[in-house]
Amino acid sequence: MSQESPMHQPPQAQVPSLYHRRIGDIVVTAVSDGHLDGSNAILQNLPQEEIAELLIGAFRPSPRRTSVNTFLIHAGGRVALIDTGCGPNLQASAGKLLGNLAALGLAPAAVDTVMLTHLHPDHSNALTDAAGAAVFPNAELALHEAELAYWQDPAAPEQVKARGQGVPYFAVAQAQMAPYQDRLRPFLGGEVFPGVTAVPLPGHTPGHTGYRIASGDESLLIWGDIVHVPEVQVPHPEVTMQFDVDPALAAETRRRVFDMVATDRQLIAGMHTHFPAFAHMARRVDGYHLYPEVWRTAL
Repeated sequence: MSQESPMHQPPQAQVPSLYHRRIGDIVVTAVSDGHLDGSNAILQNLPQEEIAELLIGAFRPSPRRTSVNTFLIHAGGRVALIDTGCGPNLQASAGKLLGNLAALGLAPAAVDTVMLTHLHPDHSNALTDAAGAAVFPNAELALHEAELAYWQDPAAPEQVKARGQGVPYFAVAQAQMAPYQDRLRPFLGGEVFPGVTAVPLPGHTPGHTGYRIASGDESLLIWGDIVHVPEVQVPHPEVTMQFDVDPALAAETRRRVFDMVATDRQLIAGMHTHFPAFAHMARRVDGYHLYPEVWRTAL
């Protein structure tokens, strides 16, 4: 009489959210930090019912669900990280970066440069642990000079409150930078890591920055927060966010970037495009369309 096989237990969790994409000799790894759920009310310049229709019509949750991505850059025997995600204190659905790095077998100590697109908490909260110590003990912290100046400006918090732009995260940003003060590297532009060039994209914040990765005849633009909700802001680039520091400039920058990447057929990735985040943009008679890149099984 044969023994019965043990019952297979169904999975209890998703596999690690990692995806590798080669750009010439550089390997870029998209590392999901999870997602954030929130109100549609922070989207501006479009009626709320139309925003809901766009999301529901695209089979997305309404109120909105915002993906959060970070990116590892493996170049010249070195490792950099672009943004750190939400850390442990925003929502339980986010803060997955460190767990995904562990699944990759990469210790935070192996990261020698952290490049920030900007200092909103869903991009910088994992710079420090609960005790305020640096999570990335060997990394210098690179960010645009205008971004550093903005978050250190003593007048800025009151200006944010007066404009009704939501919570002023200045104390949080300063606490996240504190253990990196002796290894801060502000920049204005140019190459900030081998094969990685800073691309200033102001508006969302004064120093909001994208990063162009180039090797051989291939390139990728990591465009930061050019869009937060693709289903809404791609067809309606005029839609701004409540926490845009300069909403008019943010919309202008978005239109400029859309035109550039569509014209140049530039591969892009974003902190809030849907994981694994890589996509192309095309210009159609009814506006812009974002097309996720085909999944690659070979590296």
